[in-house]
Amino acid sequence: MTTPHPTSALPAAPAFSLVSETVTAGGSWPEPQFSGIFGVPGGQDRSPQLEWTGAPAETKSYAVTIHDPDAPTGSGFWHWAVVDIPASVTELAEGAGGESGEGLPASAYQLRNDAAVARYIGAAPPAGDAPHRYVVIVTALDVEQIGVGPDATPALLALTLNAHVLGRAVLVATAQVPALV
Repeated sequence: MTTPHPTSALPAAPAFSLVSETVTAGGSWPEPQFSGIFGVPGGQDRSPQLEWTGAPAETKSYAVTIHDPDAPTGSGFWHWAVVDIPASVTELAEGAGGESGEGLPASAYQLRNDAAVARYIGAAPPAGDAPHRYVVIVTALDVEQIGVGPDATPALLALTLNAHVLGRAVLVATAQVPALV
């Protein structure tokens, strides 16, 4: 069975470029980006560094999400959602998604992820599972504020983004935790 690309169900949007000094597209998720909170050895729950270029000129803000569509939940697992990033910002430093959010632009805020915390939570696929895909998306938007509150779910955010998307940059990497012996 072929697994569809994680963005195949999203409305079509022009692509722009997303790179990271932390995570390589098609590569493995680095250890600091795994979840220490969920007990993964070496995990530090550090959000990856992200940088994007080539977004549409009419972009008014960005949203950043990280989702694991392979989590055994029926709906995947949302690891991070940041909204209202100004159009003038095209990079987030590694660790910007900490609990305080102090590494984010002043207008931006983090939604609660599927661990019910408003911060980045690292990769934590079940030990011994096949590699999980971690999908990082930067969405260029036609509004300065997306209009969802900090208590909105990332799934509601994703639905809301579809009405305002101008472009989308995607980076996919994989993560795996070895089986416990």
